Amino acid sequence: MPSKRAMTYRYKNIVLKSICGLLLAAIAGCIKNDLPYPRIQQNILAIEAVGELKPAVIDSANLTVTLSLSELVDIRAVNFSLFEITPEASATPNLAVGVHDFTRPVVVTVSRYQDYQWVVSAEQTIERWFRVEGQIGETVIDDVGKRVMLRVPETADLAGLQLTAVKLGPAGISTMIPDLQPGTIDLSRPLDVTVNCWGRSEEWTIYAEKSELTVITSRADAWAQVIWAYGEGPADAVNTFRYRRADSDEWITVDAADVNHNQGAFSAAIAHLEPLTEYVVAAVSGEDTGNEIRVTTESTRVLPDGSFDQWWLNGKVWCPWDENGERFWDTGNTGAATLGESNVQPSDHTPMGSGQSAMLETRFVGLFGIGKLAAGSIYTGSFRKVDGTNGILDFGRPWQQRPTKLKGYYQYTTAPIDYTSTELADLAGRPDSCHIYIALTDWTAPFEIRTNPRNRQLFDASSPSVIAYGELIRGSNTNGYEEFEIRLNYRYTDRVPTYIQITCAASKYGDYFTGGTGAILYVDQLSLDYDY
Repeated sequence: MPSKRAMTYRYKNIVLKSICGLLLAAIAGCIKNDLPYPRIQQNILAIEAVGELKPAVIDSANLTVTLSLSELVDIRAVNFSLFEITPEASATPNLAVGVHDFTRPVVVTVSRYQDYQWVVSAEQTIERWFRVEGQIGETVIDDVGKRVMLRVPETADLAGLQLTAVKLGPAGISTMIPDLQPGTIDLSRPLDVTVNCWGRSEEWTIYAEKSELTVITSRADAWAQVIWAYGEGPADAVNTFRYRRADSDEWITVDAADVNHNQGAFSAAIAHLEPLTEYVVAAVSGEDTGNEIRVTTESTRVLPDGSFDQWWLNGKVWCPWDENGERFWDTGNTGAATLGESNVQPSDHTPMGSGQSAMLETRFVGLFGIGKLAAGSIYTGSFRKVDGTNGILDFGRPWQQRPTKLKGYYQYTTAPIDYTSTELADLAGRPDSCHIYIALTDWTAPFEIRTNPRNRQLFDASSPSVIAYGELIRGSNTNGYEEFEIRLNYRYTDRVPTYIQITCAASKYGDYFTGGTGAILYVDQLSLDYDY
């Protein structure tokens, strides 16, 4: 039988081992908590839907993807030909597998260490029209309520209207019951039409009403030196506009050749006006004149520092503004100077022989062959910071005016493209192209540009936030300085911008680190025009 001392020793040993075990467990727990998983955002890198109209917009800052689908795609059964996410991450649902319903946004959780919820939504516009002879204005098509509404003159026979064009569903894959065709149609009472497509049916109702008014001035959007006028009248009449200064009795009629027509709807740009002046506008159809609309034109604004005469040297970084002045333009010099010299600099080579211009050069920056291609560019905005060997920029400066053109002078010398990204490898050896563009947007804040391929976000001219856009692209040498004029194409005449974005780049695909070493772009004397 063990002695009392031995039993005590064995008991103490058991207790000691138990305490050690608890301590080890506690220590293990502490180690686990002190070494958390790395927090690296997991992204959707590339995505292509079968039947898309244009590339998807991937916003890795807000974790959103916007698809643009053709009307021939069944939005309830969308297939994807490409779905690429951050390597080693997983996606739920995996859009590469099966078909997916995008009548509502789809939440895709991309996971590795942590979960990141992306919202993928789809935009799809199905073109629809319904027109009859002599109708007043455009047909109103209510996609949500499934209604078609049109107006005709008071003298029209609703039971004997002449249908000229109809389309209520996707072209070539939808049918209508009854099968409407151009010819006589009875709209003396609402007409119900069933539209079949993709094995589903929609019930539409078509209405026609008589109007005592034969011409209506529906809208007048006043810019600084242009008024965009909109009217509605019989499609078979001579439709135009007349206008006058509010302090004058003299009416001026818009030349019929300057009027755009869409059946009974018509519009015109009334140009050569005075800023900050009140005008009266009225639509005219034949001998009839519509209601009058009074509007006041906006002010103009000079583009700041468009002469590029203000520069200062901050260490190795050339800055395109006065050292003590307000910054409007910026460059990628902060990034380029980390491994070399500024590739955007002031130059005495100008179109006027005086002052300074901006010289933008594409060159490789680095040491011992390690680095990146830096495309010379100057833009409205600011360079925020360097992200490794990439850049993060803020695009845009606050702006509310609506110019019609960007004007200036440029000189370009191209070079063979000798550096490419993986996705643009087929451009190698081709002549580089310069790129000058202007955009007016309704951003709520400056737009963040990121060139890092891991979370790349670049400017997209087709974005819904872009109100107007115009560009110049050239892939050959100029003969010295040449004058240029870029007309802004407005998608909307009634939306007021909040930001202006102007970018000049020696290499069009510089954001992808693709371009030709030695390509040089000079720009000078940039200005805005407000007339049409």
